[in-house]
Amino acid sequence: MYYDTFCAIFFLSRDLSNNHIGGSIPSNFPPTIMQLFLSDNQFSGSIPVNLSSLTQLSAVSLNNNHLTGGIPDAFQQLTSLINMDLSSNNLSGQLPPSMGNLLALTTLHLQNNQISGVLDVLQDLPLSELNIENNLFSGPIPAKLLSIPNFRKDGNPFNTTILPPPPTSPPTSPPSSAPAMPPPSPGTANWTAFSPETPTPSGSSNFFTNKRIVWILIAGVILLAAIVLGLCLLKSRCCGGRQVTYKMTSRDQLGAFTTKNPKYKEYLLQSNNQIEKVPAEVVMGPQDGYGTDHRKVGLSSKPQDEQERDGKTINAISRHKKDHKIDMTEWGVNNMPLLPSPPLPPVLPHNSVDEAMVKPSVPAGMAIRSHPLKSLSSQISVSYFSVGLLQQYTNSFSQGNLIGEGTLGSVYRAELPDGKLLAVKKLQPAVSRQLSDDGFLNLVSSISKLQHANVVKLVGYCAEYGQQLLVHEYCRNGTLNDALHLEDEIHSKLSWSARIRIALGAARALEYLHEVCRPPVVHRNFKSANVLLDDELSVCISDCGLAPLLSSGSANGLTGHLLSAQGYVAPELELGSYTYQSDIYCFGVVMLELLTGRRSYDRSRPRTEQFLVRWAAPQLHDIDALSRMVDPSLKGSYPSKCLSRFADIISLCLQPEPEFRPPMSEIVQDLLYMIEKEPQNWGKS
Repeated sequence: MYYDTFCAIFFLSRDLSNNHIGGSIPSNFPPTIMQLFLSDNQFSGSIPVNLSSLTQLSAVSLNNNHLTGGIPDAFQQLTSLINMDLSSNNLSGQLPPSMGNLLALTTLHLQNNQISGVLDVLQDLPLSELNIENNLFSGPIPAKLLSIPNFRKDGNPFNTTILPPPPTSPPTSPPSSAPAMPPPSPGTANWTAFSPETPTPSGSSNFFTNKRIVWILIAGVILLAAIVLGLCLLKSRCCGGRQVTYKMTSRDQLGAFTTKNPKYKEYLLQSNNQIEKVPAEVVMGPQDGYGTDHRKVGLSSKPQDEQERDGKTINAISRHKKDHKIDMTEWGVNNMPLLPSPPLPPVLPHNSVDEAMVKPSVPAGMAIRSHPLKSLSSQISVSYFSVGLLQQYTNSFSQGNLIGEGTLGSVYRAELPDGKLLAVKKLQPAVSRQLSDDGFLNLVSSISKLQHANVVKLVGYCAEYGQQLLVHEYCRNGTLNDALHLEDEIHSKLSWSARIRIALGAARALEYLHEVCRPPVVHRNFKSANVLLDDELSVCISDCGLAPLLSSGSANGLTGHLLSAQGYVAPELELGSYTYQSDIYCFGVVMLELLTGRRSYDRSRPRTEQFLVRWAAPQLHDIDALSRMVDPSLKGSYPSKCLSRFADIISLCLQPEPEFRPPMSEIVQDLLYMIEKEPQNWGKS
């Protein structure tokens, strides 16, 4: 009865925070829920282990309750989870290993609990905010976590020493007096809260006994090997037919294999190509003729142990024929502060970015690749930036330089020595892992070919130490989303005339992508946050050409969740289909934002008005209702006929059936007609 009542309430509100609900959290939620908000209640007991079945979750808030026990090891399938808050409970134990699978997690709050152990499982997550204050975490803090922009860790017994390895396991044969434990049932074996084994009092003696046995075995093996070697030498002397000679290779003779030799670099590239096979081309447009790429970018099959090499000595090729070098591809930008600071870049004259490269310094003896796959990069017309150079220009990717976060990564403001500003998009690790160096360079080559006045221009790129970054032109007035909803100063400049011209600029960009590019390019992530405005409020569309990343791997499901949560989802996306007509639907939503001044999704409004399309679309043909929907900040300064035509275009773009939506070229002509026929009426009611 409790579960039925709880589910009924949950389906009605979807947010049960700030109530006085007690008892335990139900264990059978609908598998399709995307958000679970149960904070600030009186829940007790443990976190339900069936979280693993809620594969569409993007946000979980269980903070400020009375939950106890460990965090269940149930995150293997929650690859779309973005925000999780378990703070202010009585949780204990260690972090479960499956938390390392949360490839989309950006915010994690665990403060005010009794969680212990180390933080290693979190070091590869794309976190931008991590709060673990007032817990029992110990051991060294992973270096990658120290570079998280908002990392709060006070109130934990951390130390700076490296934890010793755990002792060897006790003998497999238990004492005869110990009762045999029944095997775990299949239904519960995988869902117990994660906690380490506690050694028994007799573990110390067993440990030393095992240690003695191990040393005896090692001595026996060495003795046996010496006997076999002696017999071989004796046999060779008796036969007199062969003499084993050992010739040590001098340093001078290793010239053909040193890192300074170009042939050695070519050899390394050939070896890497034999290990890692990826597609040679990243296609921007679809095979269906409308610009959607349904193919996935190839994943690297190279095991981790083959990516880490010993680069200090290259004395000879071992008997197993392994290359002994350090592969820096797993080093992230966040690790760079551990290395010596890169040298300051030279003072650059104007228009000299193409020649600028600063290599980050590394400890002596390490072999690094200064530029990935020169044979491919030489075919790219845009500039190459090193990680060290971008660190210098973005203040080490500091929070103060962060100007936006999106589905694929974060965007930072970069200032060149001559004062020029650029926007640097750092792809998330989950996205970067899907692209090899040559795949990324092919993507860069494709994006660099997109040349249009209303498309943000790509000016450079970076591919070093496992990081993949895109460098674009900078638009000083930010995004249309901010101009409409956050920046009052810019919002005041958005007259009716300016809004028509913004819609026209965005329409021309999509017209170019859909109807001029060959093959056609689908944007796949069109929204007001990707409509950038320059000093004159002219439009530039960002994220053009990145559809292959959005349509591959985990980003595909994540994109669908985010678009749905933001109110931009076209009806056909629910069926897994996204074509150029879906871009047109999203363009209609942006036009609605320009018309009403409202967000595409606003949780603060009444339930019937939260989703802009659901609320506004039925009223577009009612002239009285349309007048009431217009952004109040316009104060009636628009011609009624122009308003009606604008609403007609929106209605066509938002048609439920994709085939009934007009092509972008028709929309451009309609907007041009509005500008040409009635410019003298703008500003008048």
